[in-house]
Amino acid sequence: MTRFAGPVYVAAGLRTPFGRGGGPLSAYDAVSLSVPVVKAMAAQAEPDLLVWGTVIPNMGWSNIARETWLDAKLSPTVPAFSVVLACSTSMTATFAAAGMLGGGTELTMVGGSEVMSRPQIALTADASKRLTDLFARDPAAALGALQALTPRDYLLPTKGWANRITGRTMGDHMEETAKAWQVTREAQDDWALKSHQRAVAGWERGFFDDLVIPLPELARDANPRADTSPERLAALKPVFDRDSGKGSLTAGNSSPITDGAAGCWVATKAGLARLPTGTPYARLVDYEVSAVDFHTEGLLMAPAYGIPRLLARNRLSFADIGLWEIHEAFASQVLANVAAISDPEWVRTKAGVQAAMGDFNWDRVNPNGGSVAIGHPFGATGARDLSQAVKELWAMPPGSRAIVSICADGGQGTVALLERPWMGDQ
Repeated sequence: MTRFAGPVYVAAGLRTPFGRGGGPLSAYDAVSLSVPVVKAMAAQAEPDLLVWGTVIPNMGWSNIARETWLDAKLSPTVPAFSVVLACSTSMTATFAAAGMLGGGTELTMVGGSEVMSRPQIALTADASKRLTDLFARDPAAALGALQALTPRDYLLPTKGWANRITGRTMGDHMEETAKAWQVTREAQDDWALKSHQRAVAGWERGFFDDLVIPLPELARDANPRADTSPERLAALKPVFDRDSGKGSLTAGNSSPITDGAAGCWVATKAGLARLPTGTPYARLVDYEVSAVDFHTEGLLMAPAYGIPRLLARNRLSFADIGLWEIHEAFASQVLANVAAISDPEWVRTKAGVQAAMGDFNWDRVNPNGGSVAIGHPFGATGARDLSQAVKELWAMPPGSRAIVSICADGGQGTVALLERPWMGDQ
């Protein structure tokens, strides 16, 4: 299948090191942390368009893309707009940019950022209306009312980033899914260990050197742990289901609170020619955006619907995919989604796909680590995943394919099918 009128390419971009929550990057906000990435990428080539996003709301701006571009002191004639789709934000930016190529737009910079260390505390809608109405009538009385505010008037992040409808966090939901799919604590810890080991090895052999720009406060990812072990992971207590005795999600097998920004490129063939020689790139063959009813399905299970539909539409099976870059919100989320797509009956009855997918090859998943080890700044993860996958695919033979998959709060998910170009496409 060809989704686009002409070939669309995703090229590897740049990102900051990912910092631990409350760590050296916590003094930034989402705009200021985006600026060094956007400036470094713009030094490679000036894009025709910027598409950028962040997830945690901030009252200081409404269009982070334009604010970032202007704060970077770049050409004000380059348009910029923002997107939000929870953890899939910067992958969604990629899809949006791909659909806007042509008509003078040949090279687009996409990405996102998140400073999870600095969620903004806001007033409730009722408190905000009460104060704004009072300021219009009696500013002095409004100032007095400000001093009289109580904790009930604030939207406090007492449960982190809980789903608005259910009031429960993604970890709370994932505990239910892990139990439903019988994903064991041992399997989760084993995958978490692999993620850390692969990320550490990737840094040691220089894989990330041309993907990450050092900042004054941090030169490399802070979350990957070279000293982790099965014993250390097994010693950690559950952090979501603490009371039933059956909780399995821990700080060790879940993605950590993280600060970071990341970008990548979306281009036509003419746009690629404007990038530095040797920049890794891949063709964006097709993509899928999926959603589920999270009252009856797992909150983070949408990729299990999107992956088989995307493969079937392109007449592909698991054997045709040489690389899987799967976002690791939780180790259990990766394991549950793969368990689902590996079950032919589930794929037929739930995803509505009749084609046989074959056997899933775990050795092809996240060869340089994933979000459990590297970290998960919501708005940055999609661009980080895509750049990482493009570089990994670039080292494989022409024609090799990759699936990049991201789950998102709200019961949604995004999946991209990439292909290492043949010589005639380069």
